[in-house]
Amino acid sequence: MGKQIAVTGIGVVSPSGIGKRQLWANIKSGRPFIKEITRFDASKYPSHIAGQIDELEKYSNISERLLKKIDAFSHMALIASELALQDAGIDIKKEDPNLVGIFLGNALGGWLYAETELRDMYIEGREGVSPYMASAWFPAAPQGQVSIYYGIKGFSKTVVADRASSLMAIGYARKVLSKDKLNMILAGGMEAPVTPYALLCCNTYGSLSTDNAHPQAAYRPFDKKRSGFVIGEGAGIVVMEGLERVRARGANIQALITGYGATCDGIDRINPASDGKELARAIQIALSDAGIGPEGIDYISLDGIAVGLWDSTEVKAIKSVFGSRAKEIPVSCPKSMFGNLLGASGALDMIITISAMENSLIPPTINLDEPAETGLNYIGKEARPHKINKALIISRGRGGINSALVVEKGA
Repeated sequence: MGKQIAVTGIGVVSPSGIGKRQLWANIKSGRPFIKEITRFDASKYPSHIAGQIDELEKYSNISERLLKKIDAFSHMALIASELALQDAGIDIKKEDPNLVGIFLGNALGGWLYAETELRDMYIEGREGVSPYMASAWFPAAPQGQVSIYYGIKGFSKTVVADRASSLMAIGYARKVLSKDKLNMILAGGMEAPVTPYALLCCNTYGSLSTDNAHPQAAYRPFDKKRSGFVIGEGAGIVVMEGLERVRARGANIQALITGYGATCDGIDRINPASDGKELARAIQIALSDAGIGPEGIDYISLDGIAVGLWDSTEVKAIKSVFGSRAKEIPVSCPKSMFGNLLGASGALDMIITISAMENSLIPPTINLDEPAETGLNYIGKEARPHKINKALIISRGRGGINSALVVEKGA
């Protein structure tokens, strides 16, 4: 059984809201936030709808000078980090910078900055490229910018594992904190895929919905009319601390991270194995790590990519692990409202799950009219009251990457 690590602060930037309260208000109401992309002309892309964040600058105190040096995904990470620290009641200036870490995940990197600068290079030559180009786009840039902004110097990591990135970063952060190597960690993920080239990459993914005429109904995980997922942008970052430190400073425990498991199918460079066995094993590892059996889980947050093979194998894995209880445990996929945040999706799922625990309310899965795979207790269009003490979060990535996290209600 692994060591329990507390979540003491939450910061979120999403299409469904900035800050955990606004996010939860929209999630519990089942409000859709997917719409046609208007930031640039995306009409010629097969899928040109997304969950988007408008006027990000209104929610930020970041200087114009810094904004010129960073991509949007770093900007989102900075806002989410500040919100998380405020929520945790932590003055970072009073912390030992050598004992604070940053563990973040994303899938694509910062392409808006890269696209713009590469365009200028081909038009103007090398003189037209910003000197910050090299440090703005790469996947570890948000980790670097957060560390510079707060003067954080402790052991840190960036995880790139497709859609599983942020949940893996949180799992990794828990492992490091369990060994008492750091006092606290900012962990989560961010993604900014609503740019011309990033959208092109996502369209070649082969799993995006092209139901552009009905954006709010396009993302239909586990539904018979599913046609793929819809991308979204945003960031979710939490403050993680050991229990002794939390109790010493009298902080509020919003949740406990008690178990984590990860496996890989090793079958295909994109698709998962058709039997769901390795996902089931990742779930079993997480449950064992948490010191509980299948009977201990009260809610499951689904990965829900809305593609037949992925959805069906997720259902197979859940049935394999939970047996007859699979049809009793409430399951849902709230990201159907605002889009799949790719590398940041797992962090958002965890944050929503923590709010669900606090409010004893299962968030809905919109657009789930008729399940394609039966045998699970899907929570559809409306939220449902339900006491949640322990929950399971599933996050997966291309190539058969499987991750599962167990969270427990805070004191």
